[in-house]
Amino acid sequence: MTAIAKPLPVPPAATPATSKAGPATVIDLHPDLASRSAEAPVAVSAASVAKKPVAAAPVSAAAAGSSVFADRFQAVVKALAGPVAGFVMFILVWQVITTFVTEIPTPAVTWKAAVVLFSDPFYVAGPNDMGIGWNVLASLQRVAIGFGLAAVVGIPVGFAIGRFKTLNAMFSPVISLLRPVSPLAWLPLGLLLFKAANLAAIWAIFICSIWPMIINTAVGVSRVPQDYMNVARVLNLSEWKIIKKVLLPAVLPYMLTGVRLSISTAWLVIVAAEMLTGGTGIGFWVWDEWNNLKVEHIIIAIFVIGIVGLLLEVALMQLAKRFTYSAD
Repeated sequence: MTAIAKPLPVPPAATPATSKAGPATVIDLHPDLASRSAEAPVAVSAASVAKKPVAAAPVSAAAAGSSVFADRFQAVVKALAGPVAGFVMFILVWQVITTFVTEIPTPAVTWKAAVVLFSDPFYVAGPNDMGIGWNVLASLQRVAIGFGLAAVVGIPVGFAIGRFKTLNAMFSPVISLLRPVSPLAWLPLGLLLFKAANLAAIWAIFICSIWPMIINTAVGVSRVPQDYMNVARVLNLSEWKIIKKVLLPAVLPYMLTGVRLSISTAWLVIVAAEMLTGGTGIGFWVWDEWNNLKVEHIIIAIFVIGIVGLLLEVALMQLAKRFTYSAD
């Protein structure tokens, strides 16, 4: 049989150890401290483990990328929901109207005509028989010339009127009188002066788009804080330096607003002017299609005119935002 091992004798708790010296002797002489020193590390370790936050599982780059893509997609959907719903409503109303007014082509018929029309927008079959693309470019060329001349003349005149009170008092009544005049009223004067339809159309664009630039520039100059002008006088700045260093940076947002309004006015004027002057241009093209009784082409031209005008407006709005200063 296997012998059962006898238990080892347990030494008394109060018996001091004499085999070691130093810190062990101190611990043996103080059993309470010994028990605390043995238990304290365990307690601190448990507390630290309990308070230590559990690390979250790492998110993969693919998951993060998909989340960003989903957020952007939702933002795009929200931004487009309203315009798309409005456009669908417009198409439905158009379809309903065509059931009562049969002379107006349906959206489907207009779409088929647009596909054929834009399959070759730059054809040339004669001096007055060109694709819609050439007609739009011809109108944009006239707008660019008339609008450019209006900017060259209108912006300096606006600076002068806003800068000097005497000029403001002299020309404000004249501008208020001429500004509301219809562009078609100016067209015969252009034909009388220039004896050419193209120059007459440019004249109508010039005279109608100059007023917003003059008025907005003059208002911007008049609203420059007087403290700025006082500092310029103290520094003995010349008139050119006052315009360059003080007025131009402060007036630029107003000036660009006038430019944006002027380009919209110019694009409106050219359509009406070209209907009367003939030749090439989107206005003449609309009138020619009416003479050919192609109403679907007229509707297409309406959309083209609106899209081009919208693009011009958006481009100048983005340019104006770069020079608009806020108080933030």
